[in-house]
Amino acid sequence: MSDKRLPPGQKRIDKLPVLQFGSVPAVDLSQWRLRLWGAVQTPCELDWETVNGLPKTERIFDLHCVTRWSNYDTYWSGFILQALIDAGYLRLLPEARFVMQHAPGYSVNLPLEMVMSENFLFATHYDGKPLTAEHGFPLRGLPGAISGRDDLQDVYLWKGAKWLHGLEFSAEDRPGYWERRGYSMQADIWKEQRYAEKE
Repeated sequence: MSDKRLPPGQKRIDKLPVLQFGSVPAVDLSQWRLRLWGAVQTPCELDWETVNGLPKTERIFDLHCVTRWSNYDTYWSGFILQALIDAGYLRLLPEARFVMQHAPGYSVNLPLEMVMSENFLFATHYDGKPLTAEHGFPLRGLPGAISGRDDLQDVYLWKGAKWLHGLEFSAEDRPGYWERRGYSMQADIWKEQRYAEKE
């Protein structure tokens, strides 16, 4: 019997592996800031108290990693991009169409439409507990798949940055860290867009 939730080339596992580029950074919340800039009316920096005070959103995601593992029904909470807009911290210019997530030594691109969709979360908690350092404390971008929702674009997990500290909005798409090294700009899991030649 086929599993319609499992994308091609993936194997289901029941854990959340720790994978990242580089070492795990130490984060001092008193110094941490989330910077918003680029195609915005007013660039700004938000401290942890402000970010952590945004209205909470919960999501249950299937996660699909480019390294070929998939994990079903993972439980996360955090906030959505719309929360930054509703709170007045983020006012996008009309030309804003793409988002570059920035983390220490790392960046990754996504269309703004994808970051605004139901299957993308700025996660602060996993499985009811604050993120551990290995999983991106204090904030990570999180693209997931929602079971039964074939109207949403699903991308591989590398399209969310751990240890997130900046969101840069732009009119044009640009490659992030792995995209500059041959990974897909789109990363559609159902088309197996792991590498640029699949596009």
